[in-house]
Amino acid sequence: MADKLETLLTLLEVERIDKYLFIGNSPSYPPRVFGGQVLAQSLYAASRTVDTERSAHSMHAYFLRPGNPKKQIVYEVDPIRDGGSFTTRRVIAKQDGIPIFSTALSFQAFEEGLDHQFEMPVVTPPEELETDFEYWKAMAEEHPDRFTPPLMQALERRPVKRRDYMNPQPQEPEQYMWFRVLDPEGNIGDDPVRHQTILAFISDFALLGAALLPHPYTGMSPELQTASLDHALWIHRPLRVDEYLLYAMDSPNSHGGRGLSRGSFYSRSGELVASVAQESLLRKKRVISDN
Repeated sequence: MADKLETLLTLLEVERIDKYLFIGNSPSYPPRVFGGQVLAQSLYAASRTVDTERSAHSMHAYFLRPGNPKKQIVYEVDPIRDGGSFTTRRVIAKQDGIPIFSTALSFQAFEEGLDHQFEMPVVTPPEELETDFEYWKAMAEEHPDRFTPPLMQALERRPVKRRDYMNPQPQEPEQYMWFRVLDPEGNIGDDPVRHQTILAFISDFALLGAALLPHPYTGMSPELQTASLDHALWIHRPLRVDEYLLYAMDSPNSHGGRGLSRGSFYSRSGELVASVAQESLLRKKRVISDN
């Protein structure tokens, strides 16, 4: 498992080639670059240009064009503000000189203040739930014509309630998922930037799917064209991704070919450590008649 974690960290922790310039790569197998990857790589690049006593607390991003996984991504960091309390960075991700993604991030040193949060939902603990790897392995064995066997990854995900991907039925737009980085040897370390980077990566998993729950579709439905349009992430408290986090998601609205999804990350002890929101494209494909 250590090599899987190293592969993930190598992917997300982009290479610095100048003070405000970074280069990132992608796995070659997806048809397009995963949005969570660009979120994470951008957050990592911006964080490395900020004083270490300040950490990211908010990120607002737009997915502009599909990324090509066969090409490098250039991350240009704009140091637009170094204030007395907050630092602001702007990041543009480019391929072939054309922007595919843009984001603005804000950083702040820790300070005391007012404190409250929503209570963590009561859900089935992760030890009693099936992992995504186990589920998709079984699905590939049962339906080899529809699903391919999964690859073992450094990220473990355990949904509390699974959607029926063979026959999706409308349901309430709420879903919950436990996740953590598998790191039995303790290689991930304590760098908060590393933990925030992986959180940004995981924040794009399953979030779009929350907006599909009231409808008879999933992200795999061939009738739909889906994509992340924009993404916002707020980090409230220190966190560790090598310990279980609960990702609670809901969707208050879908309309006009777009869906809105929201998410909250809770530690196992019940602390609300981060929040996220995303608008996604949910477009029914046009059926072209032969007549």
